[in-house]
Amino acid sequence: MDIAALITWVVTALGGFYMLGTWIQRGGIQQQQSGASRLPAPVIFGHFALAAIGLVVWIIYVVADKTALAWTAFGLLLPVALLGFVMLARWIPVYRDRAGAGPTPAATTAQGAEGTVPAERHFPLPVVLAHGLFAVVTLVLVLLTALGVGGS
Repeated sequence: MDIAALITWVVTALGGFYMLGTWIQRGGIQQQQSGASRLPAPVIFGHFALAAIGLVVWIIYVVADKTALAWTAFGLLLPVALLGFVMLARWIPVYRDRAGAGPTPAATTAQGAEGTVPAERHFPLPVVLAHGLFAVVTLVLVLLTALGVGGS
């Protein structure tokens, strides 16, 4: 089960890294100053940092097989999940606005001008859904492993 959790965690990280790259590439950092992005940079980078640290702890757990490391990884995943839900809640209105009247794709620059398309609007729905699904599965697998379910 620990290897399954590792695999799901890596897949989740790949989806998250893709969305982080998209957000940065589309000007999300610069949009923080103008308020065009609904995703605060500290939340995004906090989510990323805690998830990456947790993944490293999990890899060490898989190698060392120390229960305390499994619980540490799980403890790191809890705020990661909370920050993820915050970002999801802030992303949903941006996604819904995609279908409404909005600025043209030419207005996607991060100049902070009125009508700038939020960087997170460019997240593909399948990536967002897969990231969330794999994140939930990872959280459950890590918890079950920490509890000793399915262990050797």
